[in-house]
Amino acid sequence: MSAVGAPTSWISHVAAAPRGARGGVAAVRRRVTALERRLGRQLGLGALAALAVALALVWVRLQLVHTGYDLSTARQIERRLEQEQRELQIEIATRTSPRRLEEVAHGRLGMGPPAPGQIVTRP
Repeated sequence: MSAVGAPTSWISHVAAAPRGARGGVAAVRRRVTALERRLGRQLGLGALAALAVALALVWVRLQLVHTGYDLSTARQIERRLEQEQRELQIEIATRTSPRRLEEVAHGRLGMGPPAPGQIVTRP
């Protein structure tokens, strides 16, 4: 017997055992059955499928937000172009008005009303 009171064979048996095997119940491993392996695989595949669906939903949501920003930008551009078109139409109407054309003809070009012999008509 040792100094503590335990037989020497028991102490040497525990000291020689691998580290994970020390202790009573923790050292006992049960074999995993084929059903448990299949269930584990199915749960793993289910978790991967759920993760894939979640990632797909996040990607779709991000694309929706990005498309919303693009649409907002396009609407701003459309409003700006419509305003510019209105301004250009006003400018065209102003520049082609008969009163303005008459002012340009008299002021810049020095034109006046045509003399009776200057009017040509076709037969």
